[in-house]
Amino acid sequence: MAPHIPVLLDEVIDALQPQEGDVIIDATFGAGGYSRALLERGARVHAFDRDPDAIRDGAAMEAEFNGRLSLHPRRFAEMVDEMASVGIANVDGVVMDIGVSSMQLDQAERGFAFSADGPLDMRMSQQGESAADFLNEAGEEQIADVLYHFGEERQSRRVARAIVAARPLETTGDLAHVVRKALGYRPHDKKDPATRSFQAIRIHVNGELDELTAGLSAAETLLRDGGRLAVVSFHSLEDRIVKRFLRDAAGTASGSRHMPVTQQAEPVFTKLSKAIRPGEAEVARNPRSRSSVLRHAVRTSAQAREAA
Repeated sequence: MAPHIPVLLDEVIDALQPQEGDVIIDATFGAGGYSRALLERGARVHAFDRDPDAIRDGAAMEAEFNGRLSLHPRRFAEMVDEMASVGIANVDGVVMDIGVSSMQLDQAERGFAFSADGPLDMRMSQQGESAADFLNEAGEEQIADVLYHFGEERQSRRVARAIVAARPLETTGDLAHVVRKALGYRPHDKKDPATRSFQAIRIHVNGELDELTAGLSAAETLLRDGGRLAVVSFHSLEDRIVKRFLRDAAGTASGSRHMPVTQQAEPVFTKLSKAIRPGEAEVARNPRSRSSVLRHAVRTSAQAREAA
């Protein structure tokens, strides 16, 4: 298995500016790349992951840092309640690396990718409805809607029709074959047409966009005045949510291009960054970083808004 390489690590650390003794939440622990960098700079880290494999594998790092790393086997949308349970109301920083992790992609038995055949699973928490459950039981229209909204698949109805006709689907190879046949696929094509469908089904099975929205709201609640938020996303659906959240929280709403930008009395976040993308050297070193985007901002003293 390829070693885990944290995406935009230097840029994330620069955005968070960790100081000795800071309390920082790593909302998406994964293999612990961000957590390790923060711990090495003297921070106290509370790391969340709903994947039991990540929590299990992180035990060695937890022991290594002798009490400065705490692992929480929960969704990051639940971090306000979880932090309250350990007596923490405010933190100095929150980092989120949204989407599927490299370890999950590289394990064929988890069913996230079609690079190697495996069971059609895709569940980050390893609980609840699997991708196979959804694809074999849902109606054609629902499948088409998921493919369209979460994968931006323009031919979603054609793909959904092919999926229903081919049921039951059991492996990632089954799904990839059906999608490729429905859309037409030549081995020299730059992008495999199954990519969009796999993304859409994974997002649906894990409720990822709702989780992101709830997690951003939780970060707003937990961050102290001057606390820092850094979010790395990997596709336009995620980045759009982050960008809109930060603009709304800063009180700037562009609306129509013919109308002036308005500023609310008390912005909740300030110093919003532009989209930060990896340089050529990082993409060459880690091709999976190619689509990543970092956005960061600083919390003000304004009262947190109510969750939507």
